[in-house]
Amino acid sequence: METPRLRSSPGERKRSSRMAETDHVFYRSQRKKLPLIDHGEGIYLFDSSGNRYIDASSGALVSNIGHCIPEIIAAMTQQAKTVEYVHGTQFKHEPGITLAQRLSAMAPGDLNRVYFVSGGSEANETAVKMARAYHTARGEVQKHLVISRWNSYHGATLGALSMGGRTMSRKMYQPYLLDFPHIPPTYCYRCPYRQTPESCDFLCARELESLINRLGPEYISAFIAEPVVGAALTVVPPPPGYFRVIRKICDKYDILFIADEVMTALGRTGKNFGIDHDGVVPDIITGAKGLGAGYFPIGVVICREQIYREFQDKLGKFIHGFTYQGNPLAAAVGLGILDYMRDNDLIERVARTGSAFLEKISSLDRFDFVGDVRGIGYMAGIEFVRDKQTRQPLPLQIGFTRRIAEAAWERGLILYPSGSTGQVDGISGDGIMIAPPLITTEDQIDAIIDRLADTLESVCREVKTEV
Repeated sequence: METPRLRSSPGERKRSSRMAETDHVFYRSQRKKLPLIDHGEGIYLFDSSGNRYIDASSGALVSNIGHCIPEIIAAMTQQAKTVEYVHGTQFKHEPGITLAQRLSAMAPGDLNRVYFVSGGSEANETAVKMARAYHTARGEVQKHLVISRWNSYHGATLGALSMGGRTMSRKMYQPYLLDFPHIPPTYCYRCPYRQTPESCDFLCARELESLINRLGPEYISAFIAEPVVGAALTVVPPPPGYFRVIRKICDKYDILFIADEVMTALGRTGKNFGIDHDGVVPDIITGAKGLGAGYFPIGVVICREQIYREFQDKLGKFIHGFTYQGNPLAAAVGLGILDYMRDNDLIERVARTGSAFLEKISSLDRFDFVGDVRGIGYMAGIEFVRDKQTRQPLPLQIGFTRRIAEAAWERGLILYPSGSTGQVDGISGDGIMIAPPLITTEDQIDAIIDRLADTLESVCREVKTEV
């Protein structure tokens, strides 16, 4: 099968480059020249030169239902014609009430109180403040520390970055960060204990209890973890039972367990929430990306009834908030997303077809430098190594992840690179994430695999001459 290449001419790319240099936007990268987007349709994006791309990463695992879905546009338009914004201290509204009911019904256990925010970083900042206020209301004023894991990501704001364990994101801002403790992640491909999931007895989870005892449980407010680690480790699901151990430890020491579901909530893994795979009920769940699905910024913090009761009975208010949180337009979009997912059975569809998707991704381990292929649902990661036997990482100067992403782009395939996170040792590590919209068909998945295989064949052939 012939793999399509982008159609823009050198002259068109040059003009696009000049435009990027002369407009007034402060871009996230001052060196990468971006094409101009024209429109989206389903799993495809089209630039102003007429090139079509498969959005095989859903942006940043955001566009879970695809682009420009008419039903969502209609929901947005209808709500905007009614009322677009009210402040959360002045009015409540039906879209927010209904969305909270729907999310409570989907959440595990008695997580039935929903606090709205506008994104993932806000959600995790809110969860930490909520945990602190909860303990304070109970008279446990010393509880303030939040334990997290290395090789994790919980957001870009300072509190969230303090909890995160992605070294390359933390380095520049280290003087501003809070001194939150971290434990090792569940990273079986590079187990720090040199064990296997069958023999380790969850040593990485039990490290939480050791750290709690060293610090003193009276100072620990919460433990936060991603049920499936995303870009910080190139997709790492835990071994079954890991979070059951975590839950028992948190219960033993009166510590809240926060499940960061910003990337995994609402179907990405084939269940409502990623934590559902282990049958565990956390105290707080945070979510964002899939709820707005790219149509509008929205995030949520869902907590257990007992946490809400402490606020209601003892504090009377949560001293915290954001200007745009919980606005009617955001809530209407969230409802539209949930309706569309329900009407099209998207969560059930991922549960049925996720294993076939991962099997096709796993077929790419035949290529040189593919060390590990892993994932769950429509969330897959490929970690690249110099040597498959020793798992030695590739030299930084090779720029392997960047080259894969660029070569895929030239073939009309958008991937999510995770090779600048230092996942191996804080510095080294190469990987990509493949996480297409949940509406992706079997034929479209095959097209993703074909283009990715062509990409790997080309880049691996080049790199073999350099290492």
